[in-house]
Amino acid sequence: MGSIKEMLNPQSVALIGATDKESSIGKAVLTNLLQATDRPLYPINPNRQSVLGVPCFSSIRDVPSHVSLAVIVTPAHTVPTVARECGEAGVAGAIILSSGFGESDPQGMMLRTEIVEIRKQYGMRIIGPNCLGVILPRIGLNTTFLATNPKPGNIALLSRALGDAILDWGGTMGIGFSMFVSLGHMIDVGYGDLIDFLSEDYNTKSIMIYMENVGDAKRFISAARSFALSKPIVVLKPGRSEAGAQFIASRTGRPTGDDRVYDAVFKRVGLVRVREIADLFNMAGVLDSRHLPGGPRLAIITNAGDVGIMATDALADLGGELARISGSRTDEPDFFLPEQWGRDEPIDIMGDTDTRRYIKTVEACLSDEGVDGILVIYTPRAAAQATDVSRALIEMSQKTAKPIIVTWIGGERATEGRRILLQNNVPAYATPEEAVKTYLYMYRYRKNIDLLYETPAEVAQMDPPLINYLKAAVRQAAKDQRHILGTEQSLDLLKNYRIRIARTAVVKHLDEILRTAQGVGFPLLLTIRHLHEESEDQVIFLATGEEMETAYREVRQRIGQGDTANKQDVEVILQKTVAPDDYRLKLESKRDPEFRTVLVLSRFTGEAGDACVALPPLNQILARRFLERAGVYSALKGTDAGQATLAKLEDVLLSFSNLVVDFAEIERLELVLRVRQPDVLAGDIKIIPSRDCHNSTLHPHLVIAPYPSRYITVWSLPDGTEVLLRPIRPEDEPMSREMLATLSEETVRTRFFTPRAITRDLLIRSCNIDYDREIAIIVEIKKDGTKRMIGGARLISEPDSGKAQFAILVHDDFQRMGLGAKLIDILIGIAQEKRLDEIYGLVLTENRKMLALCRKLGFKVKWEPDGVSRVTLSLKA
Repeated sequence: MGSIKEMLNPQSVALIGATDKESSIGKAVLTNLLQATDRPLYPINPNRQSVLGVPCFSSIRDVPSHVSLAVIVTPAHTVPTVARECGEAGVAGAIILSSGFGESDPQGMMLRTEIVEIRKQYGMRIIGPNCLGVILPRIGLNTTFLATNPKPGNIALLSRALGDAILDWGGTMGIGFSMFVSLGHMIDVGYGDLIDFLSEDYNTKSIMIYMENVGDAKRFISAARSFALSKPIVVLKPGRSEAGAQFIASRTGRPTGDDRVYDAVFKRVGLVRVREIADLFNMAGVLDSRHLPGGPRLAIITNAGDVGIMATDALADLGGELARISGSRTDEPDFFLPEQWGRDEPIDIMGDTDTRRYIKTVEACLSDEGVDGILVIYTPRAAAQATDVSRALIEMSQKTAKPIIVTWIGGERATEGRRILLQNNVPAYATPEEAVKTYLYMYRYRKNIDLLYETPAEVAQMDPPLINYLKAAVRQAAKDQRHILGTEQSLDLLKNYRIRIARTAVVKHLDEILRTAQGVGFPLLLTIRHLHEESEDQVIFLATGEEMETAYREVRQRIGQGDTANKQDVEVILQKTVAPDDYRLKLESKRDPEFRTVLVLSRFTGEAGDACVALPPLNQILARRFLERAGVYSALKGTDAGQATLAKLEDVLLSFSNLVVDFAEIERLELVLRVRQPDVLAGDIKIIPSRDCHNSTLHPHLVIAPYPSRYITVWSLPDGTEVLLRPIRPEDEPMSREMLATLSEETVRTRFFTPRAITRDLLIRSCNIDYDREIAIIVEIKKDGTKRMIGGARLISEPDSGKAQFAILVHDDFQRMGLGAKLIDILIGIAQEKRLDEIYGLVLTENRKMLALCRKLGFKVKWEPDGVSRVTLSLKA
């Protein structure tokens, strides 16, 4: 089987299509490959004995030793044959630079499909086709035809296109790269694969991505979320406008989703989205810094008032906040600042300032609680030398966690100062606008990461809804070619998820419409809905019984006499209404072409720009953040009644999310929410069944794995005490902290190999997990109405390896009760379900009880250095 690790750290390389023909891609790539002399290089060309002095082979099959990486530059029609030969020769991976596989070309698409099948047959990994290649500066590998050879650095650049321009731009700015990959058409290796690879690369401190399409959205989200927990990712995603999105779709042949969905995804996984190429580089140098702002309040210190005004304007335009010097230090700045300075203004230390005044002003701002970060603006003046100010700022920056960023304006006189700052990891920019924009990107990145670490409030767990009969009903509706699920079944669905509904009745027989209306009550809405066709509902507002009688005659004319239940394509629906509502909101789930099911919340009026987007599943924190992006939030948050209403809306969002997660059978769900503070009622509901709801995979409509409730089980300890074994939730952080605080030092040492302080960040990370690649099972006991965690086990999958590492922990008070064996047995079952080949764990060699347990359960034990043993269980059939 092929391996991304092997192909991106190759022991040998073959170039298929090598030539010495001038201006050819084959020659340019070979020239670049020849610069690395520490690995064998095998040019392949059946028509040549040697190329550029290197012996040539007729075919990859003639190469006498194993080839880790094949670079293919032959014409498109030859690539399937070449790929098959590579697969037969056991090549780990191939990079296909060849073009001619365009979506608008049927022949090209056929070739692409053939290559995909060959890849699956041999397990060979493929980057491309139609890509620039890969550059790994640290090992001197350049498989591209570019003249650029970037210097080694700690930034990885992943690009669908535009990579050569970004590399060139980075070179002029002196930025080094740990890796550059041009992905091309992404028929196999995509962003998620490469992010996972880079997560294990010590030299990569941050990733820059130029993305036109996401490719495998599920893999990308999972990998990016894991990486972003410890290292930053900056994304430049064009196509924000409708015209731009259409151009990307026509160029790549792939439908591009709603740009608001991309924004929601990037925020959900903790990434930073920038708008311009320059922003990529401005951000790349600061995001791996420990100097991330805790808030948007930026103090601006300038020796040129006009430039300070420009910085202030930029801060206001971009949603930042000018810091106000406050507290005990407010008197100190007046000692060295002019009397006319106002405390709500940028700090103008005047053109005649010297280095000492810069230092004193920065120190005052650093010690002020009202300041989250500092922008220092320098323009060349006689009193303060650029190099002196630079060195002073560097020294202060190293002693504080608050970010200090600099705008160094000028030519030769400022160049040396800017160079010194950049070399010492103090961000320096040529304009105040760039500096302010970068600061706010830093703040948003910090905010996104903090969101990942927030602990949600515990939500009362309701009994599992009765959904199987409703799933059958939705499937039957799809089979019957009904465009919309019947109203009574739709109402049952909402009731099962405890979403309160306005009083509603479906008219069974037209002669009963008046009596049914009296039962519902006036005023009401009468809706005529056709179930088998995509058409607008006909809605009539009726205030009195007299109006109902008039409407009755109209309804009979529209749908005819008799029993509406026998008219399979039409419904007459009556719903109680109270006019006017304070707000009407529209809550939807719908399918995105790239990210599958998404949630959309908007005002019922559907005003442009009003809608906000989120991805299911939601928890309490995510539901609140979803609401905060909605226009109604700011209108409600200021009063007690508004806060109560927001809490109820939050509950509705959680229930709606749970419903959507459970029903892959639903293509689209539209719900009108009627808000009369503090009440929230569901009004009109439309459920559109999916025509393709027979996918055998679990949750095929989601890109983020929901809570795996299938792993919940009840078990009894030897004394008969019942314990609940279940997957961990983000809400479990306080209970986890309490358990760890009561463990003995010996138990902590044998689990973590050393006595260690468990930080809150570490605890939150351990509870906020991606269920696709990690499962943590906790043991919960309930005594006197209080829940307590008494143990847990964790299984972490290693991407593309077929392996997973496990660990277990049992509280001292509950050891020797069989919990360890039970937890390991559960993990083995989960690993088998995930079709893993092997699970392993690391155990202190002195921990004989654990080693004995593992042997009993079939694990093989291997002693390793430093007093650690590796226990391994093979799961291969």
